[in-house]
Amino acid sequence: MKSDTIAAIATALTDSGIGVIRISGPEAVSVADQIFCTKSGRHPLKTYETHTIHYGFVCDGEEIIDEVMLSLMLAPKSYTKEDTVEISCHGGVLLMQRVLETVLKNGARLAEPGEFTKRAFLNGRIDLSRAEAVMDLIHAKNDFARKASVKQLKGSVANEIQSLRAAILYEIAFIESALDDPEHISTEGYPEQLSRKVEELFTRLKKLLDSADDGKMRKEGINTVIVGKPNAGKSSLLNLLVGEEKAIVTNVAGTTRDALEESIRLKGIGLNIIDTAGIRSTEDVVEKIGVEKAQRYAQDADLILYVVDSSLPLDESDFQIMDLIRNKKTIVLLNKTDLSPAVTEESFRQQFGTNQEKLRIVRTSTKDSTGMDEFEAIIQELFFHGHIQTDDEVVITNMRHKEAIQDACQSILMVKRSLEDEMPEDFYSIDLMSAYTSLGYIIGEEVGDDLVKEIFSKFCMGK
Repeated sequence: MKSDTIAAIATALTDSGIGVIRISGPEAVSVADQIFCTKSGRHPLKTYETHTIHYGFVCDGEEIIDEVMLSLMLAPKSYTKEDTVEISCHGGVLLMQRVLETVLKNGARLAEPGEFTKRAFLNGRIDLSRAEAVMDLIHAKNDFARKASVKQLKGSVANEIQSLRAAILYEIAFIESALDDPEHISTEGYPEQLSRKVEELFTRLKKLLDSADDGKMRKEGINTVIVGKPNAGKSSLLNLLVGEEKAIVTNVAGTTRDALEESIRLKGIGLNIIDTAGIRSTEDVVEKIGVEKAQRYAQDADLILYVVDSSLPLDESDFQIMDLIRNKKTIVLLNKTDLSPAVTEESFRQQFGTNQEKLRIVRTSTKDSTGMDEFEAIIQELFFHGHIQTDDEVVITNMRHKEAIQDACQSILMVKRSLEDEMPEDFYSIDLMSAYTSLGYIIGEEVGDDLVKEIFSKFCMGK
């Protein structure tokens, strides 16, 4: 690991009330000593207590650059476990850059993206799952994502993974000891005992794996596609959800020709909504392209909002849409309930057919917001079981973590198979070690330099 001293602007590079320049490394205090002075002159920062704040000025030679507050955090009690200095200056872009230039001129180098957090990881301050949670927290798009990231930052994922690895390692150690010293360590009855342990391990891993799809949507939002025939009220629904006139609404069928994308929050749940062209048979070349795009978007969606004009009977276009969404999580909005109904919930279910496990129906009117509270409650039920998970539940939000857990599950299944086939004990040990290694990827105990570099390259500068 590099042991030089790094520096970067840690706040957004835009005009603001305060800007922070962060310095970390073995010469951080020495660099700060050369540019910082108080009203009474220069005083060596090493003479001050750690975790103290000092008022003064940043100077380039005899020139005063800015009036600042300097925070001193000495190793190992800092974010990076290195000597760290943070200079809080006025938040002008030019001013922050000038202070940074002065720091760099006096012995620091410009930090790479994510290098402060990378040093925290390499110095044992945080594990890799906590490091990734830092970035997830910064980019959280909704309350669910924020809460999940905070729990991961506090160690929810790391603690569970370490517990699982400890349980696996115990079994590996027992098997290896028994193989090395069979005269003193008996394996009689051990397969039955291991079988129970493996079932418990698999149950815990499966629970983590089952949380991953919900976790991904907590983090990134639910990919939601609005479909329906032309003039059913799709664009009106989008405008109602967004809270402003984003889509053009007319009485002319086929007004929407292309997809319109918006991100919204409903009670803390993120929806990445795509309003699509009305699906129908058409000879219009442009509209036909829009219909084809709507069908492709629907195939990839986490959630379908199927808007039906309930004042008109169902027709061939509706049946085409039903075939398209039959195996998708779908909320059917029987819209225009302010008009005389031609389609009821019962008649729609009869036409849709028997595969209705993922289908929810709500009567709505985008004209007066009828049914929107029920609609929001259904989304919570579909994706988050109607409640926010409790503090002690672990949620997997990172796809790298999901893949590692999948690999560990496969290895544990191989152990189960070996036990069923009454294979020798060393077969158990091989697959248990594979599971142990896979879980190690999550917390960074089994990763190579290339993966570490890739992960931290996605961080912002100064973090």
